[in-house]
Amino acid sequence: MTWDYSKKTTELFMNAVQGKPGTHLGEIEDADGFGEHGSIACGDALRFSFRVERHPTDPIQDRIVEARYLTFGCTSAIAASEALCTIIEEGNFTPIEALKVTNDDIVKFLGGLPQAKIHCSVMGAEALEAAVFNWAQKRGVNLAELGVDIRLEEQAEGRIVCKCFGLTEPYLKRKISELGLHTIADITNAVKAGGACMSCHHAPGGLQDLLDDVWGREPSKLVELPVLPQARVAVAPLPDELSPYKFAKKVEEVIDSHVRPRLRLDGGDLEIVDIKDALVYVRFAGACSTCVGSNRTLKMLVEQALKERVSERVRVIAV
Repeated sequence: MTWDYSKKTTELFMNAVQGKPGTHLGEIEDADGFGEHGSIACGDALRFSFRVERHPTDPIQDRIVEARYLTFGCTSAIAASEALCTIIEEGNFTPIEALKVTNDDIVKFLGGLPQAKIHCSVMGAEALEAAVFNWAQKRGVNLAELGVDIRLEEQAEGRIVCKCFGLTEPYLKRKISELGLHTIADITNAVKAGGACMSCHHAPGGLQDLLDDVWGREPSKLVELPVLPQARVAVAPLPDELSPYKFAKKVEEVIDSHVRPRLRLDGGDLEIVDIKDALVYVRFAGACSTCVGSNRTLKMLVEQALKERVSERVRVIAV
């Protein structure tokens, strides 16, 4: 998909990847503040660090003079990180003042972002909070006494709602309220929750239940749910020369020798769930379980390997 980025977003991205003077891609050694948000397994990860000019007597008056980032992500993730660093350096902020920079400020600086990329600006704001918390620990600043509540414990404590991205109930409820998120699509665009397997959308205690808890449950508009047609998968017969046992053994051998080693190179794996006639039911694991290209991998790697080495009749189905 081609995203409609603003001229400012494209310019910041190109300048950063080309390493032009004045850009901020990199990491500060022995930084005064360091924070992370996201993970590579999710597809987006950001490290943010800053250096301060220390006040001789009052650490609260430290001023951020340099900000840097390392990001694993798309054009908008890099541009949003550049915007964050620029806003902070040009503002001559103290770390406490820098906390006033919101994801909305980042989006405005970029001249807007596609709705599905808003989470990139949220990621920068979250990494900034983590870095300020780190600075406060190093400088002996009690954030609670200053009325600052960063709530980093939300990521580590509380019930996990979105298992794909490891996001907890307290964190998601706060973001729903702070960012004015009213639909599951809003949540996914803002913080990525529910954007992978989607099993948390309407599960008990899932995203819809959290929305109802925060905003109140809307009355149902349906008297009776429609009955959807059941999807059917044609059962392909086994090759004449193979018994069910021999067929299953050959499938396992090909998965072990040709498929699994390639998946593990990228942190992924594959589990055979069931084999029925020439239909092979599999489940991705590890990094592959959240990869947006898993359907392509299923056809181009898994099914193709089995067709070439077992039988042309093989069909692979993800469950």
